[in-house]
Amino acid sequence: MPAAPALRRTLAVIAALPLLTLAACGYGSEAKDDDTAKVAAGAKKIDGLDSVKIGYFGNLTHATALVGANKGFFQKELGATKASYATFNAGPSEIEALNSGSIDIGWIGPSPAINGYTKSKGTNLRIIGGSASGGVKLVVNPEKIKSLKDVKGKKIATPQLGNTQDVAFLNWISEQGWKVDAESGKGDVSVVRTDNKVTPDAYKSGSIDGAWVPEPTASKLVAEGGKVLLDEADLWPDKKFVITNIIVSQKFLKEHPKAVEAVLKASVESNKWINANPDEAKAAANKQLEADSGKALPADVLDPAWKSIQFTNDPLAATLNTEAQHAVKAGLLEDPLLDGIYDLTLLNKVLKAAGESTVDDAGLGVK
Repeated sequence: MPAAPALRRTLAVIAALPLLTLAACGYGSEAKDDDTAKVAAGAKKIDGLDSVKIGYFGNLTHATALVGANKGFFQKELGATKASYATFNAGPSEIEALNSGSIDIGWIGPSPAINGYTKSKGTNLRIIGGSASGGVKLVVNPEKIKSLKDVKGKKIATPQLGNTQDVAFLNWISEQGWKVDAESGKGDVSVVRTDNKVTPDAYKSGSIDGAWVPEPTASKLVAEGGKVLLDEADLWPDKKFVITNIIVSQKFLKEHPKAVEAVLKASVESNKWINANPDEAKAAANKQLEADSGKALPADVLDPAWKSIQFTNDPLAATLNTEAQHAVKAGLLEDPLLDGIYDLTLLNKVLKAAGESTVDDAGLGVK
């Protein structure tokens, strides 16, 4: 079969899978309001909006959003415009929600942002800020895998075909000189696409030998006896790579720049508070996870997971471009045109006002 149809089929699979994941609850689950998110007396609506709809995942790599929601930073900056929230399990489903208007702004990983942007030919979203780096590990059964070379021939889980961790693992496999068919996951390593929620049970049952996953799933596996064989940060210059971006629909950005600026200001404030108060921030993120999912993380999972994530306003744009090339190399994406995927104008305005350093778009910004 010619290469181009195969790639189109792969992209169709990537787009469709997460929609099945969340079919039972629409685009995402509504997050619960927190008592700390109260509107200040005399506050006014921004841009005349009744609400701004914000999406994020129930992952610690999205802790900027978790903390911003829990501590009321978003509501404070939005005034009488209500900050409403929706949680997601899969990036492409969040892209669908953005495209439909079910959310306005979202915290999301690089691969779905790239896929969403290229699929729409650059018309649906902009990356407007960074949020986090790191927090991804290869955790294995130490009885079966004692060194990196032992990964060959084993069954290793990633969260989803074509997601950020899946692309990273496929690229790492290629760099070892091993062969895997990206679409089926079959080859010198068996890549098993497994939802993060069930990966720990799959590990306990022995149906997988390890997983390349984000936090807190990685630390959940360690709590079950797994061993961290590789921290993805060690594969990147300065040990930094984008794991979470902030995106907005281009329509919303054009029509409501003041609301977008308010959310970015809250994000910058959240990151500043997180980095100044790590223990309190960790507790706030966990409290929001409990409010959203009904279950908090135990200390033996929360503490090591939190330590491996860096919270930053910098979108680390150069690493996003590298991750896009990894997807191309794996055969999951045609060579993307990413020019214009970033618009950091409002973020840099907020950073300057806060007396902080501005950030760079690596030449991929709006011209």
